[in-house]
Amino acid sequence: MTDQPTAADLGADIKRVFEAQQAHQWDVKASTAEQRKEKLAKLKAAVEAHADDIVEAVLKDTRKPEGEIRVTEVMNVTNNIQLNIDSLDEWMQPTMVTPTNNPDDQAKIVHEARGVCLILGPWNFPLGLVFGPLAAAVAAGNCCILKLTDLCPNVARIAKVIVEEVFEENEVAVFEGDVSVAEALLDLPFNHIFFTGSTRVGKIVMAAAAKHLASVTLELGGKSPVIIDDGANVQAVGAALAGAKQFNGGQACICPDYVFVKEDKRAELVEAFRSNVEANLYEDGKIKKEAIAQIVNEGNFKRVKGLFDDAVAQGATVAVGGEMDASDLTVHPTMLTNVTPQMKILQEEIFAPILPVMTYDNLDQVIEYIEERDKPLAMYMFSGSDENMDKVLARTSSGGVTLNGVFSHYLENRLPFGGVNGSGMGSYHGYFGYKAFSHERAVYMHQKAA
Repeated sequence: MTDQPTAADLGADIKRVFEAQQAHQWDVKASTAEQRKEKLAKLKAAVEAHADDIVEAVLKDTRKPEGEIRVTEVMNVTNNIQLNIDSLDEWMQPTMVTPTNNPDDQAKIVHEARGVCLILGPWNFPLGLVFGPLAAAVAAGNCCILKLTDLCPNVARIAKVIVEEVFEENEVAVFEGDVSVAEALLDLPFNHIFFTGSTRVGKIVMAAAAKHLASVTLELGGKSPVIIDDGANVQAVGAALAGAKQFNGGQACICPDYVFVKEDKRAELVEAFRSNVEANLYEDGKIKKEAIAQIVNEGNFKRVKGLFDDAVAQGATVAVGGEMDASDLTVHPTMLTNVTPQMKILQEEIFAPILPVMTYDNLDQVIEYIEERDKPLAMYMFSGSDENMDKVLARTSSGGVTLNGVFSHYLENRLPFGGVNGSGMGSYHGYFGYKAFSHERAVYMHQKAA
């Protein structure tokens, strides 16, 4: 058994790799579209070759349904890489501008690499939310250091294997370890930091970036509301919300976090939610635990149970579910009614398959409630009224919106994905990921040399 490196050794290794990337960044920045596409193709091939290893690693670190793993940690990654390959020639073309005062001169906007970038990943989609940004960073011509969460050590290990098969360490490298490794990385003067995680840690990352005036992309979270308006098919909405809360055990930053529904539609919503959960997750009255992800660790399980217990103690009604199995960190899909704003479950992001429901009389009440709180990462509205949907869009703010559905604004790669203020800063996906890892450089050329 080999000795583990000391903190001093690891710190020295981090500094060595960072300095190697600083020196090499100019060669990478000058690389052609064909050279970058070749690297991306190698990355895609390596992910495909290690697909079973990725699934095994995620299963060891979490209990997710294998189908979800193959979609989020393999297929989405390879599709994302391919999108960058297919689009890079177009994205790298400069935008020509006709000068206002001297139209015979030439001007253009050129996307250039930011330089050396740090990508810090979360635990809920440990590989996909690191390799997705990595594909964009490589397409834009950057060097990168990756740090995956220490809550998923097996995934971090396979990520390191894949990266070392594809890249030299002076271009892309992975460092494993706990929070002390992330802290050591944040002390370095990266040109850009891309972070996915909680708002609390996002503030720490931004403060560290400020010391070196590094640009940042912060993909955070928040309490994403759902509005069920007149004209909505409540049966279909209930099924959609149940499916959304089952996905990854509700542990997704864009997951619906609470719902507004008219009082006379509440019972129908509850029954639709219950029916979908029972049809998809239960057999002979028992939950099929292999069909839903567990809560990531004991600490988060206790946090979720604390939110639930506080709500019930203050008068919330358990309309669906409510069971929690501490032995294997399973939270059964749950719907709470009679919730009130003073309950903690309406103040903190839940990140579990629990959905609180509030009732309302008119749309202005809902809008006022949302306006008074932090801007969420996502917002969902089900309505038969274009006028009401336009009113909500005009009077609220969020990272993205899906109308009459869930998750669609995230899944469409031609749309930017990101938060605003408390739910994030900057955006990515598709072309917007390429832009996130690029600087838009203005170039003006006079017709004649001075």
